[in-house]
Amino acid sequence: MKELANHYPAHLSELQQRTATILERENLSALAIHAGHAGRIFLDDMYYPFKTNPHFKAWLPIVDTPNCWLIVNGQDKPILAYYQPLDFWHKVSKLSDDYWTRFFDIKLIADADEIAAILPGNKQGVAYIGAHQDVANDLGFTDINPESVLNYFHYHRAYKTDYEFVCMREANRLAVLGHEAAKTAFYNQGSEFDIQLAYLQATGHSENEVPYGNIIALNENAAILHYTALEQSKPSKYLSFLIDAGASFHGYAADITRTYSFNQDEFADLIIAMNEMQLELVQGLKPGTSYVDLHIQNHYLLAALLQRFDLVNLDAQAMVSKGITGHFFPHGLGHHLGLQVHDMGGFMADDKGTHVNPPSDHSFLRTSRGIESKQVFTIEPGLYFIEYFLSALAKSDNAKYINWDKVDRFRKYGGIRIEDNVIVHQERLENMTRNFNLA
Repeated sequence: MKELANHYPAHLSELQQRTATILERENLSALAIHAGHAGRIFLDDMYYPFKTNPHFKAWLPIVDTPNCWLIVNGQDKPILAYYQPLDFWHKVSKLSDDYWTRFFDIKLIADADEIAAILPGNKQGVAYIGAHQDVANDLGFTDINPESVLNYFHYHRAYKTDYEFVCMREANRLAVLGHEAAKTAFYNQGSEFDIQLAYLQATGHSENEVPYGNIIALNENAAILHYTALEQSKPSKYLSFLIDAGASFHGYAADITRTYSFNQDEFADLIIAMNEMQLELVQGLKPGTSYVDLHIQNHYLLAALLQRFDLVNLDAQAMVSKGITGHFFPHGLGHHLGLQVHDMGGFMADDKGTHVNPPSDHSFLRTSRGIESKQVFTIEPGLYFIEYFLSALAKSDNAKYINWDKVDRFRKYGGIRIEDNVIVHQERLENMTRNFNLA
């Protein structure tokens, strides 16, 4: 992809500058960034799926090779120690020439222990960044994941480079392909497992390559927020389908949710209304505004929708003040997105890590940080009929405001969530998801 080659040098330059700044601030000479190694399953000879350290894959698109290292100081050509063993048990990922390789001093290692000869002999002033403290200790590091360094990178990671935008657009394009295939499989009356297979085939991903476990929920299963059971049996009746599924490209994630009704019924009308509400909330992503305020606005819009569909007999102001909307929407409006699905830095006021708590009555929020250009967010309002919350509501003083007959008719559908991935530019918004024609 030509765009990747065009934008990668500036991306690397930005990472070098960030590295130079924090090393000088913390009186460090270099960072040793460990991609990580695969964890062995207890009492077994197999390994858990390998997931690369996000601090490592920020620099280059190596996402499936363990035991690699980067040694960076913000000035010199970064050193990449690439693990390429002699192995007859497993397929070895060969390192081929690509748009990014000329920017690194590449050293091949056939054994993980060979990194000791490549790392600086004197570890004083060299910080280890990675998940394996035992490895760091064995290699002689004394400065392991310093909080000040992590805070700095996590804060600045919210500001994406043009290269990162290219990667995230491609992740969205792949995810939309999967969503379209999943939608077709639903209307063809596939099981949750059938729909999952259709999604993976359309994206070209294996189950371990998607950025998170896909939520493929039929009917009342849509009321389980992190439902990943994937039933192989088909339901006796098809009513609703909620899919929360993403894709990955060069280590960057897409995170998209859609909800469908099998019939043209009142639940289908409710989905249409939620879609309109979601699009209105997307337009609220403006530089200089508050994501917390946008989350709270979502509650007022949801309250108006609950009143409009005769689910709650109160006006929006009273409904929100009494906390009723939280029983139908028990999570945050969205989160930062990038190298991780729930990307870091969402609660930081500055690059020293000053924490900004969300309001106590909106504790499920995943970001309290102000909205700025070059940031990427998900916007994912929901409306659910969850037994846990409805039972609590039924026992509360607010039970008298609920149209329980209507609520009970909607329980079988589970719920609705609609989610897009949006880049905030200074003068405009870029809805990556909708740009690939997912209605």
